[in-house]
Amino acid sequence: MPTPAFFSWSGGKDSCLALHHALSCDTAGVPHYDVRRLLAMFDDTGDSSRSHGLPRELMQAQADALGIALDVGQAGWHEYETAFVARLEALRTEGITHGLFGDIDLQAHRDWEEKVCAAAGMIAVLPLWQRERLTLAHEFISLGYRAVIVCVDGRHLGPEFVGREYDASLLADLPASVDACGENGEFHTFAYDGPRFTQPVPWRIERVETIHGPKEYGATPYHRAHIVPAQR
Repeated sequence: MPTPAFFSWSGGKDSCLALHHALSCDTAGVPHYDVRRLLAMFDDTGDSSRSHGLPRELMQAQADALGIALDVGQAGWHEYETAFVARLEALRTEGITHGLFGDIDLQAHRDWEEKVCAAAGMIAVLPLWQRERLTLAHEFISLGYRAVIVCVDGRHLGPEFVGREYDASLLADLPASVDACGENGEFHTFAYDGPRFTQPVPWRIERVETIHGPKEYGATPYHRAHIVPAQR
């Protein structure tokens, strides 16, 4: 039987590709994981996701198109870990034993994910772990998934990259210092269509704004799309 799991869901391309692999089947045709929840953490207002700044309506539309229930946590930065573990403990009572994550090769991220899963009596699994980044970028595109850039780190990319389709043209235009997967936080994406989606998620960008991260973390400038659902 497939292993019961949740997915730590950002709404971006790496999450999407890792979920694709987690739902793939073994030689007997049985999916590797029974992904029962997409766990998305939102800010303390509950208005936008912590990782990519996505509105709940769009993340709900993703979950609906993927056919997996959305599970929402909410926390400020200082309470994030405590709130995350609390959500995992609740999921564990439902029989979920594994947590899936989309990280590729940042050891500090894996260490944290293994720690919070262990605190809730779960096992962390990273389907993309140690895969070559550029290979993953091309795989996402070649499988037919589609994503748009919704946020960039202003230290690495200008606001003109916000709203660009994540495709071969974008990869060719990225500066040499910027990772093809944005694994170092250079940019974030919103995945809206692909082979695991029953239908595309309609979206539109109302505006692009520049915000700054917390002062205690360097007040990094970010150019971020105000992305909202679009009428079909």
